[in-house]
Amino acid sequence: MIRLFKVSVPGSILALIASETVLLFCCYVLAVSLTVEAPDVYLMDENGLWTVTFVVLSVLIGMYLADFYEDYRFRSRLELVQRLCMVLGSTFLLQALFNYSRSGILVLPKWSMLYGSAFTMVSVTAWRMFFSGAVSKAMGGRKLLFLGSSEAVAEMIHAIRQKPELGLRPLGFLDGSPDAVDKLSGSPRLGSIGDLDRVVTELRPDSIIVGLTDRRGRLPLDRLLDLRLSGIHVEDAAFTYQNIFHRVSTRDLRPSELIFSAELGPNRQKMALQSVYSLLIAVVGIVVTLPLMAVLAILVKITSRGPVLFRQTRVGFKGQLFAVYKFRSMRQNAEMKTGPIWATKDDPRVTPLGRWLRKLRLDELPQLFNVLRGEMSVVGPRPERPEFVTVLEEKIPYYRLRHCVKPGITGWAQINYRYSDTIEDSIIKLEYDLYYIKNLAWSLDAYIMFHTAKTMIFGRGAQ
Repeated sequence: MIRLFKVSVPGSILALIASETVLLFCCYVLAVSLTVEAPDVYLMDENGLWTVTFVVLSVLIGMYLADFYEDYRFRSRLELVQRLCMVLGSTFLLQALFNYSRSGILVLPKWSMLYGSAFTMVSVTAWRMFFSGAVSKAMGGRKLLFLGSSEAVAEMIHAIRQKPELGLRPLGFLDGSPDAVDKLSGSPRLGSIGDLDRVVTELRPDSIIVGLTDRRGRLPLDRLLDLRLSGIHVEDAAFTYQNIFHRVSTRDLRPSELIFSAELGPNRQKMALQSVYSLLIAVVGIVVTLPLMAVLAILVKITSRGPVLFRQTRVGFKGQLFAVYKFRSMRQNAEMKTGPIWATKDDPRVTPLGRWLRKLRLDELPQLFNVLRGEMSVVGPRPERPEFVTVLEEKIPYYRLRHCVKPGITGWAQINYRYSDTIEDSIIKLEYDLYYIKNLAWSLDAYIMFHTAKTMIFGRGAQ
């Protein structure tokens, strides 16, 4: 896997994106050559190549938004064709929009667009069917031998089997404990820790992943060092887990890993840079969305009784309390009888308009003013209510670590996981937050903001 924007991306997905980029260019250039009288002149002298590039980028972004690169396998060919039709239809609408706005340089000739899209429909469908079969098998996979049978190891093996695009192949695991087979059902136990030499000689793994729950007296350090020097990659299961799931596993996390980690802990320079671009984004965002916020304020006021803005105390940077602002999406005094409780799916306290505001994440727009005041960043862990923080800190180890950076309007956990309304959900979201804190960078923030736009368009994860 290759790290881009602080995120590990499978090589197969990058190969698919690159190959489909070339394929799309060929489709539209071929269409131009068949429909334009002097294709060479159009492409080179009349900026036609830039127009083709714009159309190709539009299709690629549409494919990304339609989850073409989350997993290159589709449940059926019909689903593939339906999603591709939706992407191409959106590209046609975008072309029509630029045509009406007289932006001729971005508009492909009508017949070139029609022919190119037809070629795209046939070629991309055929290529996807071929890629998900022969190409993915030809890529093989990095052979992994697991040393130990922790819960994280069990979760990784299950995920690897479900996602062949990761390019990983678990050979099995070594562990002498009697309950190991039950925890890692579906993966062969190849012996105990003492059988390491024999198994390495027989199976020749590319990597050894160390996932022992208790390492005292069990970890063969000298032998692992010899194997590492012989060319076999030796890796801690915590690192592999982060590359696969993009979150930090708290179940097998030891305090020493946090204390001596060179990466964990927000860098002051990075946090200062984040404050600068968050402020700039907030200013631009307020200016651009102010008319929309005015319309939403009127709609909230006329559709339900109560104030337009909802003000609530949250826990922010270094545990400081601050007031967060949102467009009110619930009935007035919704918690008068129940006290502070988590929102749930189809929450009866949410107003009809509020349901749409939450679905499109428009209720969060007033938090741009929180960013302007320096209480929040555009990206960061979502701020939680102090009543819940007290409970979560008692039940979840390391929960207080999420307060070492400014909270955000959107975050890594928000684009990767559903709304949390249980302790278990909060643990998983904390794992995503720890991953974000460990990898805090402008590139990761840019990735999250781009992905947030996708989440808003399709209304995912809101309650």
